[in-house]
Amino acid sequence: MEAGVRDSKLQLVVSHIRAFPDFPKKGIVFRDICPLLKDAAALSAVIDLFEDHVRINYQQVDLIVGLDARGFLFGPLLAQRLGVGFVLVRKKGKLPGATVAVTYDLEYGTAEAEIQEDAVAPGQKVLLIDDLLATGGTLYAACQLMRKQQAEVLGCLVVIELKELQGVDKLKPQRVFSLVQY
Repeated sequence: MEAGVRDSKLQLVVSHIRAFPDFPKKGIVFRDICPLLKDAAALSAVIDLFEDHVRINYQQVDLIVGLDARGFLFGPLLAQRLGVGFVLVRKKGKLPGATVAVTYDLEYGTAEAEIQEDAVAPGQKVLLIDDLLATGGTLYAACQLMRKQQAEVLGCLVVIELKELQGVDKLKPQRVFSLVQY
């Protein structure tokens, strides 16, 4: 994709992200992707930009791994474009059958993420996808799940990165690609 086309697609994406100051609490600016999902051209632009990045930077991808819940919105679309499968990382208790889980820290406690035991095979090359990178806790937990499964994490893809929260530092040495940074 040429630079001019990439820039216009990125502008379309940015123009469809809405800011809500003081939500869910005072001092937080919530970045709402609902307008982006509602507009077919803007949603296509997100997937176009992710697809372009993946095709340029990764020789082989076996699976796209989406994080609960908004990674489920972008991941299957990207996986379909790339001709690869899609796998779910869910909150604890949401998947049937045998699962593998990890516990991770939240601002006020802990949570668990899990994957079906047979979802990822040892040695498979995976890319993780989510809508937002904030502190990095959820993506870090998903990377840990992939390591438990002996998969090779190629990198992480997010629509929005909140740079001041430095989530990318928590994910090192994983590469993180974000479309939009605030």
